[in-house]
Amino acid sequence: MSLRSPLSRARGLGSAKEGVHHFWVQRVSAVALVPLALWFVFSVARFAGNDFAVVRHWVSDPSVAVTLILFLAVTLYHSALGIQVVIEDYIHRGRIVALMLSKFLHVIVAAASIFAVLKVALA
Repeated sequence: MSLRSPLSRARGLGSAKEGVHHFWVQRVSAVALVPLALWFVFSVARFAGNDFAVVRHWVSDPSVAVTLILFLAVTLYHSALGIQVVIEDYIHRGRIVALMLSKFLHVIVAAASIFAVLKVALA
């Protein structure tokens, strides 16, 4: 017994098989963000009151720079997934444009933030 209507069977409409993958990727990125966010918050809290030279020296450590870039990349990827769900659920007119704009802005912010970390780390 199928729960699909005769009209949807005739049109071939149904699951695009994308929802489960999106769900799991969003959950995995959320789990990955827990230790990365804790590392970031405690690391930045250590530098309260210090000047830029101290932070620059800290970021110039290769393990810190790589972890910071990983934190930024995972955060922005998780954000893009979440914004995509919101757009798909609540925007009806101009959905494709909104999705493209969201992806474009997330890529721009990711590129700019990773460039900033590399510039500070390699300077």
